[in-house]
Amino acid sequence: MGMEGLLQNSTNFVLTGLITHPAFPGLLFAIVFSIFVVAITANVLMILLIHVDSRLHTPMYFLLSQLSIMDTIYICITVPKMLQDLLSKDKTISFLGCALQIFLYLTLIGGEFFLLGLMAYDRYVAVCDPLRYPLLMNRRLCLFMVLGSWAGGSLDGFMLTPVTMRFPFCSSREINHFFCEIPAVLRLSCTDTSLYETLMYACCVLMLLPPLSVISVSYTRILLTVHRMNSAEGRRKAFATCSSHVTVVSMFYGAAFYTNVLPHSYHTPERDKVVSAFYTILTPMLNPLIYSLRNQEVAAALRKVLGRCGSSQSIRVGTVIRKD
Repeated sequence: MGMEGLLQNSTNFVLTGLITHPAFPGLLFAIVFSIFVVAITANVLMILLIHVDSRLHTPMYFLLSQLSIMDTIYICITVPKMLQDLLSKDKTISFLGCALQIFLYLTLIGGEFFLLGLMAYDRYVAVCDPLRYPLLMNRRLCLFMVLGSWAGGSLDGFMLTPVTMRFPFCSSREINHFFCEIPAVLRLSCTDTSLYETLMYACCVLMLLPPLSVISVSYTRILLTVHRMNSAEGRRKAFATCSSHVTVVSMFYGAAFYTNVLPHSYHTPERDKVVSAFYTILTPMLNPLIYSLRNQEVAAALRKVLGRCGSSQSIRVGTVIRKD
């Protein structure tokens, strides 16, 4: 693209929002804002609990803290702008702002793909080879896994963002979405993008295959191992440990499968927005709730922290009373 094309593409876009003309924008704002607050609070609390409680200083919870970090950043990419647009008549987003949204959500969604696969491998080693777990899941390897997840996700962002934003866009700058998702942005292009979209979907499928293969193999082996266990308590603990992860994987990969694998005939702008809202707004809220509500160790850590806070408050109140 020449200088003229770059200047043309440097103007602002307009986001129509999740609902183009909401009948009750105040109610929609309240609902989205409530979800946003719960998601941020739950994820930050999960990160703090894992940091302060020594019993949670294990590879599984280290990876879980990284998932919470990704979810916190993920929901902050789209929701604040969406909330601003609900309260303002000016729904524009700059060219660079749009490119930044695309890069960040591609990086984070790609990072979560890899991280969820690594979390499945962690559960496989813990259940199927517990004696070698400290050796196979040492701190250095966990750190390498996390860095690899971020690097793999950013590779997707670096590859697709520049190409997407270099297409010439027509006079209409109205994106029928609540954030700059690639398919919605490409609908504004004046040129044929079908080849690029095919290559993009192939790239996304190739990114999905390695972690999905790891997840499938890991949980197949886990199920076989659990089936052979003689202890009912051991089976219950193994299922409890893995069920939360399976639930999160099912939600996240289900939305990813719809977005990246299903053919165009299944897609409409309205349906795409609903699915995008699920994995960009609801999933970051549900992930920490699923892990905290279905995990006894996290619940115990939360009770311990709340107990400390309650004890400290009681001591302060007692000290004030004695002084009076």
